[in-house]
Order: sequence, then structure tokens, then C-alpha cells
Amino acid sequence: MFTTKELQEKVNRYIANWSYSHRPKGLYAPIEYVLSLGGKRLRPVLMLMAYNMYKEDVDAILPSAVGLETYHNYTLLHDDLMDRADMRRNKPTVHKVWNDNTAILSGDTMLVLAYQQMTQSDSAHLKEVLDIFNKTALEIGEGQQYDMEFETRDDVTEDEYIEMIRLKTSVLLAASLQIGAVLGNASAEDASRLYDYGIQLGLAFQLQDDYLDVYGDEAQFGKKIGGDILCNKKTYMLINAMLRADEQQSAELRHWIEAHDYVPTEKIRAVTALYDAIGIRELCDKKIAHYFDCAERILAQVQVDEGRKKMLREYAASLMHRTV
Repeated sequence: MFTTKELQEKVNRYIANWSYSHRPKGLYAPIEYVLSLGGKRLRPVLMLMAYNMYKEDVDAILPSAVGLETYHNYTLLHDDLMDRADMRRNKPTVHKVWNDNTAILSGDTMLVLAYQQMTQSDSAHLKEVLDIFNKTALEIGEGQQYDMEFETRDDVTEDEYIEMIRLKTSVLLAASLQIGAVLGNASAEDASRLYDYGIQLGLAFQLQDDYLDVYGDEAQFGKKIGGDILCNKKTYMLINAMLRADEQQSAELRHWIEAHDYVPTEKIRAVTALYDAIGIRELCDKKIAHYFDCAERILAQVQVDEGRKKMLREYAASLMHRTV
């Protein structure tokens, strides 16, 4: 079994040595820039871990794993543009370094490169892999559309939000695990269980991302703290704050949501204080724990030796800053 660090190094080495076209420079330089920013390589690592539960030759599926990473970064290019985000992983976003049109075109090119990599899956599993990948890509687009529609709605429910993050975040983690299992010749039941495990883990992961946007450390988080508050993003935290606030708290929240002229740090501080008073921090942490525990129960049902699940279990716990 390979360690997390070894798998990350394999992915990074493959990306560093990846020989795709680099001309015209204006098209490919942003792609090199984005892929060189690193990060946890969460999705390819999950795919390789799932595969490694059944087979040892993880290098055989590195092209497909990097395809998933390329696809993920393509979505980030476009998400950052739509959100007008300035920073990603402590570096300026592509549309800030270059421009909007470059972010669109380089992102589109990354999508094609992702498919080129995915089609290097072995022929016996290629159709199943592409079916999973295509379904996932459509769902992520649906999730992004819901996310944009929520910006103009004041009646978003918790259930709607959970479904949106399932589509926008969870399904790609789930697909990473399922594809890894499929390529590793896992049983259909195990591949399905690992998909379900990824869904629950992804929900916990995204809720933690929401939590860290308010309560995280900016240097470790890699993004400015309070960004969701400043843009009135309909997160689990804001939805539940509005639902649970008393009359005075609700009026204050509404004031900050509707305000156009304000000092950003003052708004972040005021809304965070309201979250604290309403008990949103504790509520969110309990919800994260719920989804993480659900994921753990599903992983326990996967029919491989417990020792072969150990690396995945510990990696997931480290992502959630929890112990198992």
C-alpha cells in the first residue's frame, strides 16, 4: 500500500512531466500556472487509494487520475471567474493574472485535456469509466447553476443547499473513488459503496469549507476569511442563522445582507458575532460530524481487509481534522 505522500508525489511528478502542447503560450501558460499551484490533489489521491485497495500497480491509472485533477481545476477556473474571486491557494486567480477571456478559453482547453487523459483508462473498463465521468460532469454543472440561482433567492432551504453541494462537490469525490475501484476490478457492490462513501465525505468536506470560511485561519485556508459573508452566499451557516435568529438578530442579519456601503472587516465581524450568538458554529460542527460518521459506517461495509482501508480512513480523517 502506498502512503498519501507517495501518491501525491506520483500525481505531481506526472503533471510536471506531462507533455501536452504549449503553444500558443497565451492559451497554455494559464493551464501550467493552475496545475503548478499544487494543493492536496484530493481527487486523484482518492482515486489511487481506492484502486490500491484492490491492486498495487497504481502507476497504471495515473493518466485517469490526472484527468480528474485537470477536470477539477477546469471547474475552479470558471468558478473563480463567475465568483470574481481574487485568490486561489494563496495565489492570484487566472482571470486576475490574465483576463476573463483567457480564463474561459484556457478552462475549456483543460476540459479537453481531462477527457484525453480519461480515455487512457484500460479498454475493458473505458465505457464504464466515461459513463461515470460524464454523469458527474453534468451533475457538477447542475450544482453550479443551483449555486448561482441561490444568489437571488431569500428562501433557500437547508435541504436545497445540501443537494446543491452534493452536486457541486460531493459527486466528484464519489466518482474519484468509484472509478478507482472500477479500474481495480472491485465488485460492483464495493464500487457503489465507495461512491456512497464519497458522497457523505464530500458533504462533510464542503460544510467544513463553509465553516472555515468563517472560523478558519487565512494562511492555512488559502483564501480570504469571510468571503462568503461579504457576498451573502447562501451557505448552511447563513440559511440556519436566518431560520434560528430572533427578531432582533434577524433584523441585524437583514441589515448586513442588504447593505451596500460598509467596511468589509466590520461586516465580517458583525455577522460572525451573530453566528456565535445564535449557535451556528456548534450546529455546523455537529452536521459535519454527522456526515463524517455516515461515511465511516459505509466504508466499514466495503469488502476488503481492514488493513487495506486504513490509509483511506486515516486520509479522510486528516482532511476533516478528526481522529479515527
